[in-house]
Amino acid sequence: MSFPLLTATAALPAIGAIATAAVPAARRTAAKWLALLVSLGTLLLAGIVFARFEPGGERYQLTESHAWIKDFGVRYELGVDGIGVALLALTALLIPFVVLAGWHDADPLETHSSRWRPTQGFFALILMVEAMVILSFVATDVFLFYILFEAMLIPMYFLIGGFGDRAHSGSDENAAAQRSYAAVKFLLYNLVGGLIMLAAVIGLYVVAGSFSLSEIAEARANGSLDMATSTERWLFLGFFFAFAVKAPLWPLHTWLPNAMGEATTPVAVLITAVVDKVGTFAMLRFCLQLFPEASKWATPVILVLALISIVYGALLAVGQRDIKRLIAYASISHFGFIVLGIFAMTSQGQSGATLYMVNHGISTAALMLVAGFLITRRGSRLIADYGGVQKVAPVLAGTFLIGGLATLSLPGLAPFVSEFLVLVGAFSAYPVAGVIATVGIVLAALYVLVLYQRTMTGPVREGIGGMPDLRVRELAVALPLIALLIFLGVFPKPLTDVVNPAVQHTMQDVQKKDPQPEVEAAK
Repeated sequence: MSFPLLTATAALPAIGAIATAAVPAARRTAAKWLALLVSLGTLLLAGIVFARFEPGGERYQLTESHAWIKDFGVRYELGVDGIGVALLALTALLIPFVVLAGWHDADPLETHSSRWRPTQGFFALILMVEAMVILSFVATDVFLFYILFEAMLIPMYFLIGGFGDRAHSGSDENAAAQRSYAAVKFLLYNLVGGLIMLAAVIGLYVVAGSFSLSEIAEARANGSLDMATSTERWLFLGFFFAFAVKAPLWPLHTWLPNAMGEATTPVAVLITAVVDKVGTFAMLRFCLQLFPEASKWATPVILVLALISIVYGALLAVGQRDIKRLIAYASISHFGFIVLGIFAMTSQGQSGATLYMVNHGISTAALMLVAGFLITRRGSRLIADYGGVQKVAPVLAGTFLIGGLATLSLPGLAPFVSEFLVLVGAFSAYPVAGVIATVGIVLAALYVLVLYQRTMTGPVREGIGGMPDLRVRELAVALPLIALLIFLGVFPKPLTDVVNPAVQHTMQDVQKKDPQPEVEAAK
């Protein structure tokens, strides 16, 4: 039997989480180094998965299948396609930076705190989320995916509610209340979505007699599975609702600004750059593959919701006074672009959406983590408390600018390629949607450049004069992410080669072909 590489890639951070949590209370530094080493080991395994994946090979590769709950037909079934392997690599890549950026975020405030283990718990929870997200990207059993989809809410709840942002403008009691509110709101929204999905998962099993993606696809191909139109549509809605909450898509988005605003900066990155990608990934893997006709039926309404997300999120980002909430609303706008690309039902749109998931993860991590370094120095998230930072901390200001330019999809940086493909794909199938989506680009330039102008330029404000520039650990976080944004901006081929064949499989699932350009006959 071949080595279970996918299981090992997910098992390492899970085992590392247990080991990190077990480190003695007085050995906080050892717990940090253990978490960092485990995350780097996971990155190495993810790199091997990426290297062994053959873009022109079988749709699902490195497969594993074992009986799990025989009475209910549930199997431990894994396999990775081009979309899953790209997001698996993104997850494994970002977690070491999350660990490094949060090096001191969970240190206890009390001097004599050897009895408590907040640091160990913080890093253990991060590794546990990594394990669950990686498994969700490779699970090809619907029930197994559902378990992971729901289980990752628990560590995220404790990360948001138990380890809040220390740069809160209010009292400790008020900060704790807002942190608790954000964590509960995150949990309730996602639990409701998950419960609706559970009903749809059960309904799928009743109709198809299996939870296996491969078995359901085979049954569709040979004609032994023929869902009634109404049944397929109801099941689609159950799945899509849960994924739209996770994504998040307007109007189910309201938990995200609260969660990102109250969480520590590394946890905010974990939310929007890693966990939320499970929702958009699942739209591609489950909604379009399991319910192709219902996906086409729902496309007009979903495109409208995506366009509202793009414009609404960008407009609210323009008006924000809080740096972290601004980035949160910008992410809502970006997720609108991803959903637009998915449901444009063109190969350019879906390739762009997948690349957007990866590139948004990198660009948001770069911008948010550097913003976190800035907030830690000043002790405030309010934009009005900053000014003239580039005069006293030019490296910090420079990395912040590049992260912001990537967020607005400047040509030459990675997000531009993905946003361009989404717009091309959307415009070729739905010209009006493509035109409306460009409003988001204009607004993105506005909120990013205004944010930079208000925080980094102008006279040096009180409390900024003695601000130190980025330190070695912080440079180790920011510079590789900046370098990756530039590399993938000028040479996206390593990703497109992997993603494009998987997108063609999805296009075949929904039986769609790219619209042909209209060419007037020569006179």
